[in-house]
Amino acid sequence: MTNEQERNTILVLGGTGKTGRRVVERLRGRGVTVRVGSRSAEQPFDWTDRTTWAPVLRDVGAVYVSFYPDLAVPGAPETVGAFADLAADSGVARLVLLSGRGEEEAQAAEKLIQSAGVEWTILRSSWFSQNFSEDYLREPVVGGEVFLPVGTVPEPFVDADDIAEVAVAALTEDGHAGQLYELTGPRLLTFADAIGEIAGAAGRRIDFVPVSVEEYTGALTVEGVPGEVVELLTYLFTTVLDGRNARVADGVQRALGRAPRDFADFAKDTAATGVWDRA
Repeated sequence: MTNEQERNTILVLGGTGKTGRRVVERLRGRGVTVRVGSRSAEQPFDWTDRTTWAPVLRDVGAVYVSFYPDLAVPGAPETVGAFADLAADSGVARLVLLSGRGEEEAQAAEKLIQSAGVEWTILRSSWFSQNFSEDYLREPVVGGEVFLPVGTVPEPFVDADDIAEVAVAALTEDGHAGQLYELTGPRLLTFADAIGEIAGAAGRRIDFVPVSVEEYTGALTVEGVPGEVVELLTYLFTTVLDGRNARVADGVQRALGRAPRDFADFAKDTAATGVWDRA
């Protein structure tokens, strides 16, 4: 067996998360051998336990790197850089990093991936549409009131399915090495706009209520949300949503040769699943 044949496995870190599980599904649909990197996997992977890194890299040729909980947390770039160096030393030929727009820490992680000495592709993504349906915003959407410390700054929400399709292309096809793809949706919406489109698709009233940062963090603390999560959400809703990302980009078009999925289509298809229905 050749070394190339031995390394036909693709490791998907965060393989049970919003983008990771979509990457896994698509790779398996192509008949690719996939190793899921998560704490609950048969071969566990944990970003905080470096003894779990080398075992999951065995016989791996490419890695989808999704850092949990976010590249913005303290120490994340250094951790990602250490993993990238180990991956290179282990014989990995290609790294695809899920990054974030407008985050200094994320861009520091990008540079460390780029300097690891292997082929790399950066997926610098905007706010996920699926945050409204598969994460912390789903419950308030179902409840009919979404309180957030954001104003009228628009965001080009990107569909996680688009991210996954770009990731799979970068992991399995030629022509994506050395590319930095800024992944966004096709148009700008404020959070109030997004909630309005979800309400229309769901066929019921859902109110968007802007609140101060202090009110928001106070409510999260009362609900028992861990302090580090409160800090991360505060950072994302304030610093990252200060207007620096209020523009669409062409990453999906460049990578896939098609337009990105529109938020209205996401809202319509997601509402049809019943995920936003009241219990």
